[in-house]
Amino acid sequence: MKMNKLTKSSLLILFYGLGLLNLSSCEPAKTQSTKTEAPFIWNAANIYFLLTDRFYNGNKENDNIIPRNENAAKLRGFMGGDIKGITEKIKEGYFQDLGINAIWFTPIVEQIHGSVDEGTGETYPFHGYWAKDWTKIDPNFGTKEDLAELVKVAHDNGIRIILDVVINHTGPVTDQDPVWDNNWVRTEPQCTYDSYENFVNCTLVENLPDVLTGSDENVEIPTPLVEKWTKEGRLEKEQKELDEFFARTGYPRAPRFYIIKWLTDYIREFGVDGFRVDTVKHTEESVWGDLHKEAIAAFKDWKKANPDKVLDDNDFYMVGEVYGYNIGNGRNFMNGDKEVDYFDEGFNTLISFGLKWEANEKSYEEVFASYDSILNNELKGKGVVNYVSSHDDGHPFDKMREKPFKAANFLFLAPGSAQVYYGDETNRSLDIEGTVGDATLRSFMNWDEIEKNSERNGFKTKDVLSHWQKLGKFKSLHPVVGIGRHQMITEAPYVFSRSIKSDKYSDQVVVGLDLPKGKKDISVAKVFEDGQKVKDFYSGTTATVKGGKVTIDTPNNIVLFEAI
Repeated sequence: MKMNKLTKSSLLILFYGLGLLNLSSCEPAKTQSTKTEAPFIWNAANIYFLLTDRFYNGNKENDNIIPRNENAAKLRGFMGGDIKGITEKIKEGYFQDLGINAIWFTPIVEQIHGSVDEGTGETYPFHGYWAKDWTKIDPNFGTKEDLAELVKVAHDNGIRIILDVVINHTGPVTDQDPVWDNNWVRTEPQCTYDSYENFVNCTLVENLPDVLTGSDENVEIPTPLVEKWTKEGRLEKEQKELDEFFARTGYPRAPRFYIIKWLTDYIREFGVDGFRVDTVKHTEESVWGDLHKEAIAAFKDWKKANPDKVLDDNDFYMVGEVYGYNIGNGRNFMNGDKEVDYFDEGFNTLISFGLKWEANEKSYEEVFASYDSILNNELKGKGVVNYVSSHDDGHPFDKMREKPFKAANFLFLAPGSAQVYYGDETNRSLDIEGTVGDATLRSFMNWDEIEKNSERNGFKTKDVLSHWQKLGKFKSLHPVVGIGRHQMITEAPYVFSRSIKSDKYSDQVVVGLDLPKGKKDISVAKVFEDGQKVKDFYSGTTATVKGGKVTIDTPNNIVLFEAI
């Protein structure tokens, strides 16, 4: 049930701040009283990642404001998904039913108008990573009013909003999209990826102008934007805002600071809660520290101006895409020939690319115990975002969608945050005939298959969705799953606990996987006391602990025990 303006978690945090709750970690508490209302915790979040254009069409009138489909290769033109579509699905409760408490969607700033062929067919910027104008929302995605509504509706339902942001490059050059001035971007050399220098001071691919993020040279607004803003009648307004920003901050009028200003405006105006930062290792790491500093300031300004809309006392959140980073790297990542600690440059978390491999190669216990150890040692105070499939990873955990239940088990139960890629929960195909390259990962959301309860590889869509919903909801209600200490209880059958005890949040759960269907005895002696009533969240069945065990009869091979 939603609570407008102040959620239950917000009230709890308020009580902590006022000293009205005193949950001492020094005094051992009975099992029945150790569970407290769960606050929202980024390091245990369930993050839903979607391509704005490929999720849901909430407004068909904006589909072709800028025509971008002529001669497009398969799945490489615009398909109509927009900001309103995301909002509509929040209103329907789709994300809430999945236990999602944060939504990350691909960039919505205005994209280049033309198309390019990078060897994969004629491609338009449906994906959002080819910026033309950071100050404006692309009309095919919606308007600022649409974004304002999305943030409000999300917040009213306890969901945070993460914007996907790019600093290091503009969109490709086309007949409709001229290259920016040479004191803004470089067009060569192309990266060779054999040293730090050849990751950072170069273009990612041919014809993708690289922003001079390392420059401190004072530059004017790039000529293409001057011409564009003049036609739109807003050059004077944009210039005035830039003058005020540089006067306030004292930064040089260097390219990176212009873009930082434009990006943090979305925080200050709309109250978005976080950034997912693209191509992190292709920019000087200090740039991210600058972005984080200004993002924190903007978030504080928004909270001060909108006290009745504040969800909690979390700071602004930044998660980085350091392509190839794995939780096993700990704090440091070798970028070419230079070791970099990106956590020290403003990132709360990094996306971990490891789970999709380890889920195929290791047991649950091997993965869970390893992640628990790293997160409580080398990465203590930081976090990772795990995933099993994504928009530009051609080697996901289960590309043919043959193991959707196992995928959910690993994703939601691994320590850390979970990134659900749109359609993971509905077995959306990742192998589309006639596509080339990453387009095969980016088909339109399979709403029709949910409606028809279609079958893929012997799995009914609604059965898969139900499993993902139960695990997602369980983790959202019990962030201890993501941040609590992991302890195996029995190896066969595989049963483990997660527990946390602090002044602000205490909880414990017991999970069993690959269990026999029907009647089963589950050992819980190290977690729940005899006489404690527990509920299997998965089946809804309740039981009482006797002799250190819970005896339960369900048709499932999984249990998710919580104290009641």
